[in-house]
Amino acid sequence: MAGASLLTLLDDISLILDDVSLMTKVAAKKTAGVLGDDLALNAEQVTGVKADRELPVVWAVAKGSFINKLILVPAALLISAIYPPLVTFLLMCGGLYLAYEGAEKVIHKFWPHLLPHDEEQNERLRANADETIDLVAFEKEKIKGAVRTDFVLSAEIIVIALGSAAGATLLEKSLVLAIIAVVITVGVYGLVAGIVKMDDLGLHLLKQSSNVKQKIGSFLLSFAPKLMKFLSIAGTLAMFLVGGGILVHGIGFLHHGVEDLAHLTGIFESLTTMLLNGFVGLLVGVAVFAVVTIVGKMRHKDTDSSATH
Repeated sequence: MAGASLLTLLDDISLILDDVSLMTKVAAKKTAGVLGDDLALNAEQVTGVKADRELPVVWAVAKGSFINKLILVPAALLISAIYPPLVTFLLMCGGLYLAYEGAEKVIHKFWPHLLPHDEEQNERLRANADETIDLVAFEKEKIKGAVRTDFVLSAEIIVIALGSAAGATLLEKSLVLAIIAVVITVGVYGLVAGIVKMDDLGLHLLKQSSNVKQKIGSFLLSFAPKLMKFLSIAGTLAMFLVGGGILVHGIGFLHHGVEDLAHLTGIFESLTTMLLNGFVGLLVGVAVFAVVTIVGKMRHKDTDSSATH
């Protein structure tokens, strides 16, 4: 009897692990778009930092990211247990945020005059050049900003992962979110550390006597900025695709409209769905950006008027 009970328990554990594995794979696929932007954004955070300070900065942000997820995972599980519809609402808010961020990046690239001038990169360069500036204190402020940004992206990842595990038990949801949180954090910041040190490795290899090593070093030096540019573009596209996909799935008439249009394309249905989701994300992102910009200008005018009086 005891042996049969043990076998039943092991079988139940095996089934749970199979379900968790499947849901984790689905969650990983759905969060891949956000991860592209997360990777690009965090790699950009250390651009301009002195070479010997790059890894400490990445490690500091990674620790902040772990703390973010220690807060977000229990909070998401609690919301899911108390009021599940709130998860859908938060997911839609996340979709709007991603679409807005994507639109802001595009506008910053092609119409920068529409955005406030960002002095962050110039500040980094001035801090590196000025020996009187406390770089550790300066970096702490940058790290805080990066951790805040990570909190938003991590929240989006956790909510998407939670949405993919809808209908699962609390134990299964907990395991899925815990696995996603750990794997994503280790993976993203491990890759960021590798990317930011790629140029240093290239310089090191260039100094070697071997022609092969010198060629590899030259390739790494030329490849590093191209990789950063690719990640930035891929991350922006992912924002529209993921954000638009979330919004389309959550709004009935949009979901049915996209499905009907995509069905007309036959074998290209999946590709058409993805492109339509991205297009919706772009349109919504531009609309949200316009609203945010107008509201910001109105507040600025009100502030100026109050100051003059």
